Amino acid sequence: MNDTGGAVAPGRDASQLDTPQPDSPQHLVLVGLMGAGKTTVGRRCAERMARPFVDTDELVEALVGRSVAEIFATDGEGTFRDLERSAVADACAAPAPVVIACGGGAVLDPVNRAALKARGFVVWLQAASDRLAARVGTGDDRPLLRGGAAREQLERLAAVRSDLYEAVADVAVTTDDRDVEQVVDAVLMEVDRCAA
Repeated sequence: MNDTGGAVAPGRDASQLDTPQPDSPQHLVLVGLMGAGKTTVGRRCAERMARPFVDTDELVEALVGRSVAEIFATDGEGTFRDLERSAVADACAAPAPVVIACGGGAVLDPVNRAALKARGFVVWLQAASDRLAARVGTGDDRPLLRGGAAREQLERLAAVRSDLYEAVADVAVTTDDRDVEQVVDAVLMEVDRCAA
């Protein structure tokens, strides 16, 4: 995994996002495939860290007043990814440390990856495809799962995204055979370890 970066100082442009600023507080960022538990774990981490919680999918939905599924259906994935880029930038621009749960495909965008690495301590939540499929169920509200069995679609997404998750993440935490509190404990232990 990669070293953590720091916050972006006022007056710096996006081309300087990859320059570490070690004295600046960092956001805790969760990435991973759908069903990995980013939102659930993120909310609990935020509670325990006494930080605000931000879900980038929820930011997009609040911005346009429609669900992610509706945006995909009416405007297409490209429009959603543009909105997602803005949501990631807004979340990363928070002046005080927050906990950010990113949509599963946020790592596809190199601008997002640079912002997350520069402003956050990034944790990749991992789970086996059968676990992910069980968690997402039929996937009716998840546009990228349409057109096939959830497990097969998740394996296809993992094949495309795993290297990107690894590239952006400081650490990986498995969620297999752990309940939510155990995953939260593991994430916060990594935060503490890297801060020491």
